[in-house]
Amino acid sequence: MEIIFESPKEHYTADACIVWCFDDRFSRALTEFVRVCGFKNFDLVKIAGGAKSLASPDKESERDFVLGQIQKSIKLHHTKLVVLMNHAECGAYEGKEIGRKDLPKAKKFLQDKLLSVEIKTVFVDFEKISET
Repeated sequence: MEIIFESPKEHYTADACIVWCFDDRFSRALTEFVRVCGFKNFDLVKIAGGAKSLASPDKESERDFVLGQIQKSIKLHHTKLVVLMNHAECGAYEGKEIGRKDLPKAKKFLQDKLLSVEIKTVFVDFEKISET
C-alpha cells in the first residue's frame, strides 16, 4: 500500500504538550478539547493512564520517560503550556476512580521540575471535560 499526502515542512511552536491516555473511547473528547482551546499545533504524549505516570507510576522509569517527552516538547517546540489529562474508568487505575485525585500530584511533580511552563489539569468523563 502507498498513501500520498503532504505534510508541512515548516518548524512549529507547540501551543501545548498534552499528556493523555490512549483509551480510544475518549478520542472525541480530546479532539473537542483541542478545538475549544484553539490549539493549532500541539505535542501529544499518549500513554496508558495519561498523567498517572507522573503522579503514581508503576515504575520510576515511566515517570522519567514522560518527563523526558515533555522536556523535549519544551526544547524542540518552545512549548509554554503542559496539559495533564485523566479520564473516568481508566484501566491503568485498575478500576479505582482515583484518576481525578492524581492530577494535583502530577501537577506538583511537574511544577517542581519545570519552572518555565504553565501546567493545567483536566478530567474527562463520559459527558464533559472539566478543568480541575
